[in-house]
Amino acid sequence: MKNIVILISGGGSNMAAIVKAAEREHWQDQYGARVAAVLSNKADAKGLVFARERGIATAVLDHKAYDSREAFDAAMITAIDAHQPTLVVLAGFMRILTPGFVAHYAGRLLNIHPSLLPAFPGLHTHRRAIEAGCKFAGATVHQVTAELDHGPILAQAVVPVLPDDDEHTLAARVLTQEHQIYPRAISELLRRL
Repeated sequence: MKNIVILISGGGSNMAAIVKAAEREHWQDQYGARVAAVLSNKADAKGLVFARERGIATAVLDHKAYDSREAFDAAMITAIDAHQPTLVVLAGFMRILTPGFVAHYAGRLLNIHPSLLPAFPGLHTHRRAIEAGCKFAGATVHQVTAELDHGPILAQAVVPVLPDDDEHTLAARVLTQEHQIYPRAISELLRRL
């Protein structure tokens, strides 16, 4: 079985889109793949409720309970590896990962970023795109490397920046595209594994 472990920090809308696609497209029958677990660094992450309702294993590791980023990442590795993951998918997991964590999952660690990378890595991407006068924005699915918001690009979606957009309206439009390209990119990757 190709197990997918998804990491979240909040509402988990991308995680939910992935889980729904896995169900709708029968990833278990088609690829021998399933979403095995959803982990969060926040106990109040609303996405955990969705996962539990679907019968998906969940776990919470509060990063504040650890003395260092390395200690937290080591605990996350232990929790993730308990599910024997083929892929580890970041879906709104708001933590910068240590090089050791990234190396442990090299080639198996995916992220979605709300910009057309390599433009606007980091935070506040929508505001920065508007302030820069961009005519287009979007989202990027990429493999994670030690450099923040870099790594091989697996998929991108483009949306126009409208004249009356603010960061919230642009973010909402980009998010609808994220929900489409992330499951598609994972499905394509599973097909090749």
